[in-house]
Amino acid sequence: MLQINRDDKRPIWQQLLDQAIHNITTGKWSPGELLLPTRELARLVGVSRSTIQIVYEELFSRGYTVTSRRGGTRVSDWTSKISFTKDAMPQGPITPELPSLNDAVSQLQSWFRGKEYKNVEIDFSPHEPYLDQHFQKNWRHSFLQASKETDLDSWAYGNAYGFTPLREQIRRYLSLERGVHVQIDQIILTSGAQHSLDLIAQALLNEGETVSVEDPGFPAAWMAMKYRRMNVVPVPIDEYGIQVDHIHPQSKLVYVTPSHQCAVGVIMSEPRRQQLLHMAAEHQFWIIEDDYDSEFRYRGDPLPTLFSQQSQNTLYMMSFSKMVAPGIRISAIIGPQKAIGQLAQVHELTYRHLPIMEQLTLAHFIEHGYFMRHMRRVRNIYRRRHEAMTKAIMSTSLGERFKLSGVETGLHMLLEAEESFDEEAFMNRALENGIRVYPLSNYCLNSKRKGWVLGFAKVDESAIEVGIFRLAKMLL
Repeated sequence: MLQINRDDKRPIWQQLLDQAIHNITTGKWSPGELLLPTRELARLVGVSRSTIQIVYEELFSRGYTVTSRRGGTRVSDWTSKISFTKDAMPQGPITPELPSLNDAVSQLQSWFRGKEYKNVEIDFSPHEPYLDQHFQKNWRHSFLQASKETDLDSWAYGNAYGFTPLREQIRRYLSLERGVHVQIDQIILTSGAQHSLDLIAQALLNEGETVSVEDPGFPAAWMAMKYRRMNVVPVPIDEYGIQVDHIHPQSKLVYVTPSHQCAVGVIMSEPRRQQLLHMAAEHQFWIIEDDYDSEFRYRGDPLPTLFSQQSQNTLYMMSFSKMVAPGIRISAIIGPQKAIGQLAQVHELTYRHLPIMEQLTLAHFIEHGYFMRHMRRVRNIYRRRHEAMTKAIMSTSLGERFKLSGVETGLHMLLEAEESFDEEAFMNRALENGIRVYPLSNYCLNSKRKGWVLGFAKVDESAIEVGIFRLAKMLL
C-alpha cells in the first residue's frame, strides 16, 4: 500500500510516484499485475482522485505501466527483460585506444613538468605573464560594467567569428600598434593558440598533408597537427631563425614564431623572412605567424609582421594569454577573408561560438583604456625584470659557461648548453633547491639542443638575482 509522509517536503503525488516506481523496479508489483482503479486507490490512500491520476499518467508516460479500456492499468513487463544478476552486471562500452592522444598529452605534461613539486620558491616559468591586484580590480570593473550594460540579444546564439565589438577593438589595436590593417571579417576569435591551430588543421588542411614546424619550437603546434593526422616535419633553427632551405618541399603549412622564436628566442632575420615569403608565394603554402609575445620588445618598437608584407599566404595569430592572462582564453586569427570564412564555418559546426561574458568583458577592457594602460605598466615591469635577469646571468659563471640568446624581445630567454649537458640531473637538483627551470629538450622534436628556457615575467628582481646566483652556485 502507498503511504503519505506529512513531514516529507515533496509533493504528495511525487511521494506516491516514487513509491510506485520502487515497488515496480524491485518486483514487489510484478509484471502484468493489475493496479487498483484510481477512485479505489485514492480512497484507500486518503487523497483526491486527481492526485492518483497524475501518478498513473507518470507511470504510463515513463513506460512502467500499460493501459487499456477494459483491462485497466497493469505493470509492464519490460523490467523482467533487462534484469541483471550481480555477477552479470554490464560493463559499458570499451574506451578505444588512442595512442596519438596519449602521446600528445604526455608530451604536453612533460612540457610543464615539475609542477608536482610544491616547495618551489622561484619559478622561472616562460609560459605565464605578470598578474596583480591592479589588473584584477580593472578586470572586475569591466566584468561588472559589461554585465550591466549588455542587452538580452547578446545572450542569444552568437557569431561564429566572435563578438563583433570585440573584433572591432582588436582590428583597431592591430592597425595602431602592429601595422596590420584588415577588415573585421578577416578576424576570427578562438579560445587560445591550441584551439586556433586545431581549427586551422580542420579547415585548411587535409589529413596526411605535410606541415613544417620549428625545432626547437612550440610543442602544442606539432601536437595539434599530429593529432589531426598531419605529417609533421621538423625544421632546424639557427641564430637567424628557421632554416628556410630545410622546409619540406611538399609542405602545405609552415608554422613560425618570427618575432621571438619559441623557445630559442632569436629573431628571424630579414633575408630569411623574404626567403620564406617568396617560397610561400611560389609553392602556395600557408604561413602561420604566431606573434605570441612580440609586444614586449626591449630595443625599439615591435618588429613588422609577416602578415603586413604578404597577407594572402599568412595566418596571423595573436593571444591575450601572454598580453593579459591565460585564464581569459581568447585569441584571434587574422587572415584572408576566404580562409577566415572557412575557419568560421568549421567553428560554427564544432564549437558554435565562444562564451559571451569573456568577450563582453574584454571588449569593455580594451575600449575603456584598461588594456593599453595594462600593457604600458607591464612593459615597464618586464623591462626591469629583463634587465635584472640579464645582469645576473652575465655577472655569474652562467654567462661564461652557456650561450645567452633571446634577450631582445619577449618574456623568456635561453641559456644554451653543450649537447652533452645533463638537463635532467640539473633540473632535479634545481627543484631540490627550490627553483624550477624549463629544459630546452622539452621544446625539441628531433633536435638534440640542450639548455634552459628561463622566463622572468612572474619573478621579481630580487628573486631573479637570488635564483640565478643559486643556479650558478650549483655548477661549481
